[in-house]
Amino acid sequence: MNLARIKQRLTLYEKLMRLDKPIGTLLLLWPTLWALWIAAGGRPGWMTVWIFSLGTLLMRSAGCVMNDLADRNFDAHVKRTKDRPLAAALVSVKEALWLAAGLTLAAFGLVLAFNWLTIALSFAALALAATYPFTKRFLSVPQAYLGVAFGFGIPMAFAAVSNHLPALAWWLLLANVFWAIAYDTEYAMVDRDDDLKIGIKTAAITLGRFDVAGVMLCYAAMLAVLVMIGMRLHFGVYYYLGLGAAGLLMLYHYTLIRERRREGCFKAFMHNNWVGGVIFAGIAANYAWR
Repeated sequence: MNLARIKQRLTLYEKLMRLDKPIGTLLLLWPTLWALWIAAGGRPGWMTVWIFSLGTLLMRSAGCVMNDLADRNFDAHVKRTKDRPLAAALVSVKEALWLAAGLTLAAFGLVLAFNWLTIALSFAALALAATYPFTKRFLSVPQAYLGVAFGFGIPMAFAAVSNHLPALAWWLLLANVFWAIAYDTEYAMVDRDDDLKIGIKTAAITLGRFDVAGVMLCYAAMLAVLVMIGMRLHFGVYYYLGLGAAGLLMLYHYTLIRERRREGCFKAFMHNNWVGGVIFAGIAANYAWR
């Protein structure tokens, strides 16, 4: 295989793993970082942070490959996804399977640096990532399942830092579920017409004309859970300033999605990176200046 051919295959694998679209990795990473900072009292080991960050990238990449394997016959009929490598038959199923396996094994190798509880939870995380794509066939709100899958770094972070799973970990996971329903419904609003044609279920379809209200209600529920967590942990003003900034960003998202235009809904989805970021900034500042 010549150099040009190798470069072409690597470019296709990059697209298959969505390395050219880091928003998914960031939406996975922010809640993991929230959990690491809270579990470690604001002082997580930098090696732990590095391992979780790299593991997030690897598992998000593996999850994208698994998703495209499951959806390859659907993606070919959706305007936004018809050019994905598997949907366009530019990458074979065998290649994709090997790629997913390699990424998963690499992520598992990182987890071996931690305790047995974290290792056990990694199998649950893999099961969630592998089964999520199929939930769009039968769950009315598959975004809730996505929230658990995307937030499973939270209990893993608590396990890695403290070797146990306090109730706080599950409350934080619940906040992430509400957040995922909100941002992924915005994402689903972009593809609603195509999803109706091919028979995929999404919250945008299930909620119908109440989709915008549903998004804003989930944002509010997320913030309410995070306020409760802050009160329980006696967090200070910096944490609530972070939540306040997140709330203002969510109100901005309302202006983007209220008319249900594809461009606005997609922009709101992408902008959720800033929501996760300001919440993390509030958590980190709370511990730094406590």
